[in-house]
Amino acid sequence: MVDQAQMIAEMGTGLDTALGFEYDVISGDGSSASFEVGPQHLQPFGIVHGGTYCALVESLASVSAAMWLRERGVTGNVVGVNNSTDFLRAVRSGRITGTATPIHRGRLQQLWQVDMTDAEGRVVAQGRVRLQNLDARTS
Repeated sequence: MVDQAQMIAEMGTGLDTALGFEYDVISGDGSSASFEVGPQHLQPFGIVHGGTYCALVESLASVSAAMWLRERGVTGNVVGVNNSTDFLRAVRSGRITGTATPIHRGRLQQLWQVDMTDAEGRVVAQGRVRLQNLDARTS
């Protein structure tokens, strides 16, 4: 059995910590995380920087894909090979929540979609990440 609490603890480092991402659920069937918009998330014109959204998309897709592999007993990892994120609504403050959903989970690659919503439930950005599955011999 894969321990969700352990995976959440593993995510508490690096860029995710610097950006204040808080994981709620990590699962091979989908994950969610959120952050409270602060000055560190804004670009010079006072709205959330697109890179913040790209980072959340990459992180949520990656942890979901890695968890899916772990749930199947694969002792490997994943690496992103493409991240395409669209910015739909400008945000200056409040809480942003991202939710990852699998589009395709295959032997060699996975494709995940991440929808990001504001506190009112409006979609503010949406991204897709394609990931390469790596087994322990290649990671």
